[in-house]
Amino acid sequence: MGRIVPETAAMINVEVAYALPDRQFLISLKVSSGTTALQAIDKSDLRQKFPELDISKVGIFSQVLGSKGLAEADVYKLQEGDRVEIYRPLTLDPKEIRRRRAEEAKKKRQAEL
Repeated sequence: MGRIVPETAAMINVEVAYALPDRQFLISLKVSSGTTALQAIDKSDLRQKFPELDISKVGIFSQVLGSKGLAEADVYKLQEGDRVEIYRPLTLDPKEIRRRRAEEAKKKRQAEL
């Protein structure tokens, strides 16, 4: 009678990305098939390096998890080559940035007259 070899989960390659204003982190991982995006973040050790890390907004290649029919980060199962992206909260509303630029451009035009 032959030995029974337990079935091992296939391993896949994924990345976890996080960017600060002055530094970027891209961590390559080899994880078991069936690993969730949240598990990959935990395995990346970014939460240990940055205890203040807010993982409320996470995506895969710019597609926010938990929106547009995608599963939440604690449910979404990664696929080979996925890049888990941790998004920082916006410091300024994009509308406010555009408004300020428009005001600056108007002032510049008036100064040139």
